[in-house]
Amino acid sequence: MRILISGATGLVGSHITQLCKEKGISVNYLTTSKEKIKDQPENQGFFWNPASEEIDEACFKGVDAIIHLAGASVAKRWTSSYKKEIIESRVKSAALLHKSIQNLNFKILHFISASAIGVYASSYELLYFEEDKAVDDSFLGEVVVRWEKAADEFKDLGMEVSKIRIGLVLAKEGGALPKMKEPVSLNLGTAFGSGRQWQSWIHVDDLAGIFIHVLENKLAGVYNGVAPNPVTNKELMDEIAGRLNKSIWLPNVPAFALKLSLGEMSRALLASQRVSSDKIERTGFEFKYKNLPKALEDLV
Repeated sequence: MRILISGATGLVGSHITQLCKEKGISVNYLTTSKEKIKDQPENQGFFWNPASEEIDEACFKGVDAIIHLAGASVAKRWTSSYKKEIIESRVKSAALLHKSIQNLNFKILHFISASAIGVYASSYELLYFEEDKAVDDSFLGEVVVRWEKAADEFKDLGMEVSKIRIGLVLAKEGGALPKMKEPVSLNLGTAFGSGRQWQSWIHVDDLAGIFIHVLENKLAGVYNGVAPNPVTNKELMDEIAGRLNKSIWLPNVPAFALKLSLGEMSRALLASQRVSSDKIERTGFEFKYKNLPKALEDLV
């Protein structure tokens, strides 16, 4: 099997690529940096620039499936121009893939797109499943709707379409965890807002495993990419502190202070989404890291 990955050099993409190597799955990957292109038989790089609709068409040769991870980080201040970039980096890149496959008449069987649990409305009480239709009235809710709509366009090409709604990704080398560890290690760690908001997290190795599980089992539809046991923001910070032999003694950062410093992006830190992993588990996927203590034991 050979797959094409966009965003393969990012945090999640690099772990998926490594897992493909272990499983004997060949990878073509797209990158906007020509310096990152390597030409190896089982790991071939190809240049693209979605903004200018440029793509090396050879990237599709021999490909059975596409894993689409490309998209600008949401962990930056949401100015009007950057909000536009967040959406377009996801939608335009998918549209370029769609247009290219259609024009070249390649027969590719499966399109697997990253998505996000930000589509679910903030709630302290509800447990969210993939079938829930309500969409959060926020910028992130809008991003996910347009992101998933772009993915669904590939059904018109006769492809199976899967969407993985990703939660808080925990990893050693990037994402949220190193940023959380830094203040905790200086005895300056604290919870955000009330600290009661649910954090539906996942170890990066399990997330990579979900993508490959969906690929190998040809699973279509929406799947939540979260671990089985969400925690509150306070529990998460306390657990990180415990792993570092530190204590959380400062008062929580008030919501208004986060809004002043981060603007609209503060909503991503204060949102509460308790999300179920039942659907992916019912397909036979087994998590390596079901509980936060075990995940942090591996990562911290």
